[in-house]
Amino acid sequence: MTTQTIKMFDLTPGKLLNKLSGYAKEQADNFNLQQTLKSILVPGIAFIIFLVIWGASASQVQTSLGTLPGPVKVWQQAMVLIDEHNEERVKEERFYERQEKRNAKKLLEDPTAKVKIRSYTGKPTFFDQIWTSLLTVATGFLIASLIAIPIGIISGLSPILYGALNPLIQIFKPVSPLAWLPIVTIIVSAVYVSQDPMFSKSYLTSAITVTLCCLWPTIINTTVGVSNISKDLLNVSQVLRLGWWTKIYKIVIPSSIPMMFAGLRVSLGIGWMVLIAAEMLAQNPGLGKFVWDEFQNGSSNSLARIMVAVFAIGFVGFMLDRLMLMLQKKVSWDKSAVLR
Repeated sequence: MTTQTIKMFDLTPGKLLNKLSGYAKEQADNFNLQQTLKSILVPGIAFIIFLVIWGASASQVQTSLGTLPGPVKVWQQAMVLIDEHNEERVKEERFYERQEKRNAKKLLEDPTAKVKIRSYTGKPTFFDQIWTSLLTVATGFLIASLIAIPIGIISGLSPILYGALNPLIQIFKPVSPLAWLPIVTIIVSAVYVSQDPMFSKSYLTSAITVTLCCLWPTIINTTVGVSNISKDLLNVSQVLRLGWWTKIYKIVIPSSIPMMFAGLRVSLGIGWMVLIAAEMLAQNPGLGKFVWDEFQNGSSNSLARIMVAVFAIGFVGFMLDRLMLMLQKKVSWDKSAVLR
């Protein structure tokens, strides 16, 4: 018997328990550290391999705009886009400063004079286009969710209503956004007529197109989630004489959250892809228009700038999905469930 084992037996039960608890905590911390390193190192190594392959093969591809840009050139153009954004913000600040000085001088000469602050009309930067696309997809996705979730809940609870809506869902679900876009554009142009519009027509057109394409995955997944709720839970609601709204809030929604959020995540991903295509086709402000403008520009740096936009589109889409995953973890009643 070793000295360490003898000392272990010499400990009081309380000290022994504390020692074992400390050992278990140390092992758990080591395990968490290993998992964290694995979650960082594995994707990092994969990304480095991707960059190496990309850099080695890019120089072998010749296009009408020159050699396919590698990681270094794309990074350089990303820095150029940041500099252009900063320069544009400086121009905007100076523009408003000149207006303020001019208006102050005018009021000093005539206190009753009417002054105006004109909006800056400079060219939107790359980051302005990202913000425009984010605002548009958020609007379309939110409208689609507010429509699709109630329809999915009611359809899941009512087989008759599901039978009535299912043919329409299956017909409109595979329709391409490029087919919706001309219809939406014509309707918005005809209906949304105002001398002082609150929203631009391009913004409404893109947002409605996103809405039409985001509806179906959420409706279908919510319907499946609600229809698969345990009958025991529904019977309990009847025994407790819960009202319709109380049953929906306390039983139906919590039980169907996993499938509901599966539909929401798919819808958001589809909406983001649809928006980029719609902006390119309709020349509406946003990342899609930035890509199309660079393609039309045809300069030696256009291809690298387009690839910067491609990475930005992918990164934003990834972050939107992570955001939905965080929200699902927040509202889900089963905190032990593994969500990916």
